[in-house]
Amino acid sequence: MTCNELRQSFLDFFKSKQHHIVTSAPVVPQDDPTLLFTNAGMNQFKDIFLGMRKITHARIADSQKCIRVSGKHNDLEEVGRDTYHHTFFEMLGNWSFGDYFKKEAIEWAWELLTTVWKLPKDKLYATIYTGDESEGVPRDDEAEMYWKSQTDINPAHILAFGKKDNFWEMGDTGPCGPCSEIHIDRGKDFCDASDPQHVCTVNGGCARFIELWNLVFIQYNRDESGTLSLLPAQHIDTGAGFERLVAVIQKKASNYDTDIFVPLLDKISELTTKEYGSGEAGVAFRVIADHIRSLSFAIADGAIPGNEGRGYALRRILRRAARFGRVLNKHEPFIYKLVDTLADEMGHAYPELVERKAYIARVIKAEEEGFGRTLDRGIELFDHKARDVLKSGSTVFPGKDAFVLHDTYGFPLDLTQLMAEEKNLSVDVAEFDIEMEKQRERSSRSRASYQSIDIQGAAGTEFVGYVEDLTTATVIQFEGNKLVLDKTPFYAESGGQVGDSGVIENETFVFQVNDTKYIGEHIVHLGELISGQAPQVGAKVTATVDIKRRRATERNHTVTHLVHKALRTVLGEHVHQAGSLVHPEYMRFDFTHFERVSPKDLHTIETMVNEKILENHKTSWHVLPIAEAKAAGATALFGEKYGDTVRMVEIENYSRELCGGTHVRATGEIGDFVIINETSVAAGIRRIECLTGMKAHDYLKARNFILEQAAELLNCAPDETHARISALIKERKNLEQELKKLKHASTKETAGDLLADIKKVRDVHYLAAKVQAGSVDELRQLGDLVRSRIGSGVAVLGAVINDKVSIVCVVTKDVNQKNLKAGDIVKKVAAYAGGGGGGAPHMALAGAKDVKKLDLALSKVEDVISEILN
Repeated sequence: MTCNELRQSFLDFFKSKQHHIVTSAPVVPQDDPTLLFTNAGMNQFKDIFLGMRKITHARIADSQKCIRVSGKHNDLEEVGRDTYHHTFFEMLGNWSFGDYFKKEAIEWAWELLTTVWKLPKDKLYATIYTGDESEGVPRDDEAEMYWKSQTDINPAHILAFGKKDNFWEMGDTGPCGPCSEIHIDRGKDFCDASDPQHVCTVNGGCARFIELWNLVFIQYNRDESGTLSLLPAQHIDTGAGFERLVAVIQKKASNYDTDIFVPLLDKISELTTKEYGSGEAGVAFRVIADHIRSLSFAIADGAIPGNEGRGYALRRILRRAARFGRVLNKHEPFIYKLVDTLADEMGHAYPELVERKAYIARVIKAEEEGFGRTLDRGIELFDHKARDVLKSGSTVFPGKDAFVLHDTYGFPLDLTQLMAEEKNLSVDVAEFDIEMEKQRERSSRSRASYQSIDIQGAAGTEFVGYVEDLTTATVIQFEGNKLVLDKTPFYAESGGQVGDSGVIENETFVFQVNDTKYIGEHIVHLGELISGQAPQVGAKVTATVDIKRRRATERNHTVTHLVHKALRTVLGEHVHQAGSLVHPEYMRFDFTHFERVSPKDLHTIETMVNEKILENHKTSWHVLPIAEAKAAGATALFGEKYGDTVRMVEIENYSRELCGGTHVRATGEIGDFVIINETSVAAGIRRIECLTGMKAHDYLKARNFILEQAAELLNCAPDETHARISALIKERKNLEQELKKLKHASTKETAGDLLADIKKVRDVHYLAAKVQAGSVDELRQLGDLVRSRIGSGVAVLGAVINDKVSIVCVVTKDVNQKNLKAGDIVKKVAAYAGGGGGGAPHMALAGAKDVKKLDLALSKVEDVISEILN
């Protein structure tokens, strides 16, 4: 059975059990700042478990894309060192939301494993939870009962374990519950334990017994105090590691020996002319094959390598792969060439890889090229630090320095260890871990906490803001600065559009809304009670949106659609929206593009948008099945996950996009439009910032006023300013050339005059003089000229430049042999003026602050030369 057949057989099996098959959520989480990446199958269903979102299907199955590189599930450093850790993996899962529970979950898992996939029953083991009295969680006798009644597993193969192995939690807070893991015994040949006293058992610490599937019985929620409470309904969340299942069913010793990885390993071999095997080369092959998967899927879903958050995590992954490329003697970019192979192998299951493979490859290549330069600097730093360690007689490379390499230059710890081993050094891992923990603490303190409010059991908020700016509603919850209604005209922040502001009030209170956000299916109004009593649940209120602010936001949102279309028309179809901020003051639009947008193209885009505004195209929106929207040519956004039905915003005869935001009724309402800035955000991502309406009008008016002022200063008409400034710049360049010639002639003349004052001490000719110089560079040039004309000797020239003393010393080569070095002389001379300096034997510079002592310093040149000669 191929890997693709296995994935499909899983989905087909659960479809036969009346499960709705859903597509994978993006690996870049939507609306959950607590996660860098989707790292478990349950992430997209978190709000359902908490009772904050309605279920559309009680039974679901999927194959979820996951990335684990940070936090609790940090597998990065292990990847490649063994044959089963991965940064990217697929999690096969089936779900029940308040429908079936332990009985069916256990029965169907056993049926699929033993009947469909034909795994040997006598090699399978099941684990259950021993319970924890301190938390009020009993032993899971129910799961044990169903293992005995619904399957024909060997009863002796049902084992009980504690919280570490059999109580599942996604994080410090959230849905959780006991679990039942299914393990397989692969035989004693797979035992990798080095301890001679080791006994192979389930959870015994060796690779003989491995977990295939985890059946999680979600029935609790852990709050921020650590207290467990029962969820409103019982749920099932199961997860089976796809890569591990494929290895077992294909009877391969390693995940990397399966048809998931072999095509990638073969391509790496072709690109590097090296063979996949054991040792560090084998580690390098596995690292690169794994990392191209996480990089490609993350970039396909909208992430970009950068310096913060998930962008930094991606950058670490790519740099780790690039550094291991050096192990295979690949110093030029090559990882990006693996994208086509990955798309060929996985594109049928995940079509986004095929659709965006050219873009993914370009992002990775650009990052590889950038890191090549950083890597060289990092290696230089490592070599310098390693030399210091060896010189001191130590054999331990400091953990603090390893952390600097990790944090600043993107060197994972295991690569620094590899480099250290090559010099017979070890790395102080304990010290490195301390520095890493300090960074995690800093990150934890700076990370914004996820908004929460206790609204379990309440129906989601009805949004009526597409057609109403004011409505009557009922309070369903009030807590601190958060007010929730049964319906609202306030738009909650999403899709790049900021949340609405306004007022919610009745005869007993006035609540000022400063922002509006989603928490699950509820729209939460954030603000402050400015008068009256706290709102009571059930109270009738009037909710009024700030109309002026909403209309400004609508103008900026509709114009993003016009800009997106214009960018694709002018720059090419490779342009995709990579992020946006729609604010009443301005709009910001990020898009995929690999070079600066020229002023000419920006002008064309700006003109095109203004033309569409003047044409006053009607704007409309429709809710329809996603298949119909795509068939109509609607543009979907990078990394966005859509439901079965979508909202399509159409600008008549021009643009169609899937969008949930608020918009003007016709493009003419936008008014003036101007692009005010274009910059780079990251490799392959550009950003433009724009203004509309009166903001654009005021900006253009201010810019015109500046132009008129400039024209007045230039004594010309405004439309002649460019030609006038160009002429002035040309004239200035000509004058600078003339001045340079005059200064050179003056310097030569000054040098000639100075040579008349040469003196002699101990058979050494010397010159000490105070001169005029406009810059240190002029002083240096004068020194060079004197040195070339003096024949043999020493010259020390001093000048006051910008109210500071500057001194240059030049020494001819023959005098250098008398142990007279320019650096030594200038250092001693400058000391008399309260300064210091140094440089090469033939020329050196010094500086000092006390200009009154320059004459004294120059008078000491003879004494300094005599002292050195003695």
